[in-house]
Amino acid sequence: MAFHEVRFPDDIAYGATGGPEYATTIVSMASGYEQRNINWEAARGRWDVASGLKRQSQLDILVAFFRARKGRAHGFRYKDWMDYQATAQSIGTGDGTNKVFQLSKTYTSGAGSEKRIIKKPVSGTSKIYLNGVHQTSGVSISTTTGAVTFTNAPGNGVPVTADFEFDVPVRFDTDRMAVTIEYINLNQWSGIPIIEIRV
Repeated sequence: MAFHEVRFPDDIAYGATGGPEYATTIVSMASGYEQRNINWEAARGRWDVASGLKRQSQLDILVAFFRARKGRAHGFRYKDWMDYQATAQSIGTGDGTNKVFQLSKTYTSGAGSEKRIIKKPVSGTSKIYLNGVHQTSGVSISTTTGAVTFTNAPGNGVPVTADFEFDVPVRFDTDRMAVTIEYINLNQWSGIPIIEIRV
């Protein structure tokens, strides 16, 4: 299962339909009460990018992209226009020893929160801060794993924060193209599902 470090066309992704989903099992009791079981601790994104197709030239690009990924076989990057940025995200606290931190984004509402591990930051968009001070040297960010590595370990108790943009690792959720020929030089492909993958 290879992952191709190539991004799905942004202009097609911009018109996609979808977002995060969960898997919850609900058991209804005879009394009317429910038992809800959380099967996934973190959301998994799912989109249909067919609604983003506006021109024949886009479909031509998409067909080539689909063939190069061999349907569901290979993963790729996807820009979720609804959620692709993070600002002042805490990614850890220095202890004087640890040099490696993982990019993440935390979603908080009321008493609930979810931490999302970011594995595919966008090159050139990341800024790392130690105690609020932007670090312009002595730190590197992997765009394939989201690992932040310091030359020297941040001091004990020093907060490590980050600003960045990120892509979502995904794959097509179909092995079959279903293109309809409307008329000469105009084809449509309805229902093009892509789904987030764990990497």
